[in-house]
Amino acid sequence: MDDDERRRWLTGVMDQYEESLLRMCYSYLGDQALAEDAVQETFLKAWKGYERFRGQSSEKTWLMRIAINTCKDIRRSAWFKHIDRKMSLDQLSDREASFDVRDDAVTRAVMKLKPRYREAVLLRWYQGLSADETAQALGISRSTAYDRLNKAQAILKRELEEWHDEA
Repeated sequence: MDDDERRRWLTGVMDQYEESLLRMCYSYLGDQALAEDAVQETFLKAWKGYERFRGQSSEKTWLMRIAINTCKDIRRSAWFKHIDRKMSLDQLSDREASFDVRDDAVTRAVMKLKPRYREAVLLRWYQGLSADETAQALGISRSTAYDRLNKAQAILKRELEEWHDEA
C-alpha cells in the first residue's frame, strides 16, 4: 500500500471509528482530554503498525485493542495517578449523547466494575462487538470473555436492582 492509499485508509477509519474510540477511552479513563489524547495515540499507533495488521479481526476490533492498551499505559503512568479526573457525565462535550437518569445509573454501575469486567462490558454492550471480537480485543479466550460478561451482568443486575428499589 502506498502512502496515498494509507492516508485514505487512515482518514476512513478515523471518520468511521473516532467517536466509538473516544467513548471507549473516556469510559476507561474518566477524562475527556485524556480520552482525546488516547484516541489520537491510537490512530498514530495504527498508522505506524498498519503493516502488522493481519486481518485476523475486524479493523474496529484491532483499533479497540490498541485503544485499550493505550488507555492502560496512560493509567499506569505516574502522572495519571496525580491528576483530578472527577468529571460528571453532564460535562461531556456537545458531540456526546445526553444521558437520562437511568443511563447515568447504568453507566455509573458499569464504571464501578473491576477493570476486567468493565472492559468486556464496554466492548460488548457499548461498542457492539461480538463476544468473539471482545475476546480478540482483550487478548483473552472466548470462554473467558463469556465468563467476564456473565459475572459483570450478575453484578450489574444486583447493583441496579438495589438502585431501582431505592428509586
